[in-house]
Amino acid sequence: MNLDKNFFKENLKVIIYALIIAIFIRSIFFQPFYIPSSSMEPTLLVGDRLFVSKYSYGYSKHSFPFSPKIFNKRLFFKKPKRGDVIVFKTPADNRTDYIKRLIGLPGDKLQILNGDLYINNNLVNKIKTKISLNITCGEEVISANTFEEKLSNGKKHFTAYRKIGTMKNSDIFIVPEDHYFFMGDNRDCSKDSRFLSSVGYVNFENIVGKAELIFFSNNKKNGSLWTFWKWGKSIRFNRILKKIK
Repeated sequence: MNLDKNFFKENLKVIIYALIIAIFIRSIFFQPFYIPSSSMEPTLLVGDRLFVSKYSYGYSKHSFPFSPKIFNKRLFFKKPKRGDVIVFKTPADNRTDYIKRLIGLPGDKLQILNGDLYINNNLVNKIKTKISLNITCGEEVISANTFEEKLSNGKKHFTAYRKIGTMKNSDIFIVPEDHYFFMGDNRDCSKDSRFLSSVGYVNFENIVGKAELIFFSNNKKNGSLWTFWKWGKSIRFNRILKKIK
C-alpha cells in the first residue's frame, strides 16, 4: 500500500515539475502557435505551426498564461523593427492572438493611394513577381498577384493582392505614441490595423513576441496526422524548419 502511495506522489511531482518547466519555457523563451487563417499568405499558410520568441521585445503581462496583472509596464523592452512578423493580443479584447507584419512605427503616417502603400509620404517599393496564386479568404478562393515589397529599412517580404477588387484607397492613419500599425501580407483578406474598430493601433504592451521559425506544417485538406498514408500529400516537408522572413 505504501508503495502505491509513493508511486502516486512521485508521478504527481514529475507532472508538476514538467508543467512548471513548460510554463517557464513558454513564458520566457519560446511559445508554439498554430496558423488558423490565411491573412498572412503567402508568408504563412493555414496549418503552419511556428515558434515565437518571447524575449525579442521584452516581457509584458501578455507574455504569461492568462495575462496576469503582475506588472503594468514592459520589462527589458526592445523596440520591434519595421517588417517583423509579430504575435500580439488584439486591442479589442486583450485576449485573442493575432499575427501580422509590423508596418507602421509610433508617429508614422500611412495611407493607401491607388493601390500603393505610402509611409510618411514615401512610396513603399513593390515589384510584381511572375507568380500568380490562388489564395484563400475564408471559404473563398481568390486569384492574386504577388509582389516583393521593400520597406525603408531594407526589409523585403512577399505580399498578395487581389487581381480584381483590391483596396485602392484608404484613410490616413497616424500611429499614436507607444503604438504600432500592423498589416497582413494577404492584403485584401486581413483584419488588421486598417480596421480601427476591431484591431486598430496596437499598444506596445500587447506585443507577445516575434515569429521566428516554422517547425511543422500540415494541409488538413489533404489529410491529418492520423492518416499517415496521406502524409506525402498533407505534410508540407519543404516548410519544416523554415525561417520566417
